[in-house]
Amino acid sequence: MRTAALFSLALLALPAPFFAGAAVARPPVVIELYTAQGCASCGEANAHVAKLAEKPSVLALTFSVGYWDYLGWADTFAKPEFADRQKAYVAKLALREPYTPQVVVDGAAQASGAKADKVDKLVADAAKARRDPPQVRFSGARVYVGSAHAPKGGGEVWLVRYDPREQDVTVKSGDNKGQTLVQKNVVRELTRLGAWRGKPVAYHLPTASEEGLKSVVLIQAGRGGRIVATGVPEA
Repeated sequence: MRTAALFSLALLALPAPFFAGAAVARPPVVIELYTAQGCASCGEANAHVAKLAEKPSVLALTFSVGYWDYLGWADTFAKPEFADRQKAYVAKLALREPYTPQVVVDGAAQASGAKADKVDKLVADAAKARRDPPQVRFSGARVYVGSAHAPKGGGEVWLVRYDPREQDVTVKSGDNKGQTLVQKNVVRELTRLGAWRGKPVAYHLPTASEEGLKSVVLIQAGRGGRIVATGVPEA
C-alpha cells in the first residue's frame, strides 16, 4: 500500500504536460522469437528476424530457451523465465506445446520462425491493426504509463532488457556442433513491473544487471495476451 501511495504521489507531482500534447505515436510491431542454440532448424529464423529488426516499425526480441539443452549443448542465453513466457503464449493461443523456432507477433498471433512468408504476413497485418495505446514516459528510475482502454481482465507491465549487438555463438556439441549461430537483440532480462488497469500508474525500474543493454517496456493483456503498447527511454 505504501509503495502504491508513493507512486500515486509521484504521478501527481508530474508537470501538467507530461501526458498531454501530441497524439501517442503508433507503437512498433513487437516480434518475439523463441529460439535455441541447440535447435537445428533455428538458424534461418534467427537470420530472418535479424533482418526484420532493422525496420524502424518493428521491435524484434530474441528469447533463448533451454528445453533443448539435453540434446548436448546448454544454450548460453537461456533463462527459465523466457520459457515460462513462451508457455503462457502456448496456453493463450491454444497450442499443443512450445516449440522452436517460434515467432509471436504483438502477443496476438504466432507462426513457425522457419516459415518466413507467414511471419512477414503476420507482421504486415499487425502493422495495419487498430491501436489505442496509453502514453509511456520514462523519468529517472521510473516509468509512467498513462490512461487508455485496458485489456479485459487488466494488463501487465513488463520490462525487457536486451543486447542490440549481433551475438556470434560457436556451438561445440549437439545438433549444431561446429556451427556459428548469429543472434540479434538477445533478451538478457525480463521483469514484471506490475499490473495496469487503464489508469495512470508509475513503476520503479530496477538497475540493469550489465552495461550496454537497451530497455523496452511492454504493456499487454495478462497471461500471454495481446501487446497494447511499448515504451523506450529517450536517447
